[in-house]
Amino acid sequence: MTQIFHENPPLSLYIHLPWCIKKCPYCDFNSHEILTSAFREELYVNALIDDLNLELDRIRDRRIISIFIGGGTPSLFSPESLDRLLNSARTQLNLGSDIEVTIEANPGAIEAEKFREYRALGINRLSLGIQSFDNQSLTSLGRIHNSSEAKRAIEFGKEAGFKNFNLDLMFGLPNQSIDDALSDLKQAVDQLPTHVSWYQLTIEPNTVFASKPPKLPREDRIWTMQEKGAKFLKENNFQQYEISSFTRENHISIHNMNYWQFGDYIGIGAGSHGKITNISSGRIERYVRHKIPERYIELVGCKNAITEKKVLEINEIPLEFMMNALRLTKGIPTNLFLERTGLPIELIKEELLLAEDGDLLNHYKNKIKPSFRGQRYLNDLLQIFMK
Repeated sequence: MTQIFHENPPLSLYIHLPWCIKKCPYCDFNSHEILTSAFREELYVNALIDDLNLELDRIRDRRIISIFIGGGTPSLFSPESLDRLLNSARTQLNLGSDIEVTIEANPGAIEAEKFREYRALGINRLSLGIQSFDNQSLTSLGRIHNSSEAKRAIEFGKEAGFKNFNLDLMFGLPNQSIDDALSDLKQAVDQLPTHVSWYQLTIEPNTVFASKPPKLPREDRIWTMQEKGAKFLKENNFQQYEISSFTRENHISIHNMNYWQFGDYIGIGAGSHGKITNISSGRIERYVRHKIPERYIELVGCKNAITEKKVLEINEIPLEFMMNALRLTKGIPTNLFLERTGLPIELIKEELLLAEDGDLLNHYKNKIKPSFRGQRYLNDLLQIFMK
């Protein structure tokens, strides 16, 4: 079967800044503590700019709809470094006039003046890794900030002019009660964010928590936290649009929405991932860059930082698409499957019927939408699309 694409998907840019002050015991991202890894800011930014230039042939003049600066702790980088980086992006890329530019920040590594300078650079969305407002929970998570510092960071962001900001929170924490989880949400809502990302703590392989698991709440209690939390946010004018994402006044994350709708993205930086649709050859490519910052810098100099490259096989694509799209609570238009995969919806007709029979999915003529049960048992739903 041949994939047929009629137009390019939307395109985003992800920039990975991998250093942090202290790696959290639950974190499985490619992050490196400054104390154990040389923090070579200028050399790394030089490498990022060179790396971006190497991507130009791959994307040509395609329009970029969002930029996300993630980590690690990007707020460790100076405004001067980010200015160089963003200027390079503006010079080399076709950036939309209404582009969303997000930076992640850790409340334990920020200064008010730095936030003001970030905002002046054209960064228009702030994502703060709060995780909890409870000091005991923050300690158990290995965070370097306390509740007061979290609230101070939010104030710094507001004073700097960030009208669009997200608060990251986690639930299902060690020794956390349902009331504790709801208290975190209440304190978050009191800060008037435009977006809340509310994630369940999961124990990931190759983390400190994997080798020394903390005692977590029972599964039924975690589910109650999730249900009551979603209800509380809805009562406070937040609309849920993805399993872990809630927005006020329709301030969805444009960058993350592009991931969930199987759009394309360039990834630059150590350990970054990318996905590009090549409509002329009718294929979708994924690639990964070297994860060690020092080695990444060297390899960019040799124009060889990509360590993994893969063309998605036809039988892999439905699952890849659904792993993202079925996280969206309102589902996706049926025709998006063809637009983003180049494959006819008939290819997964049997799987859709099976998911419907299991009350995991609602398939209307023009929409594919996970049911309430499908959202709760998402892994069971996705298993159906594995081939």
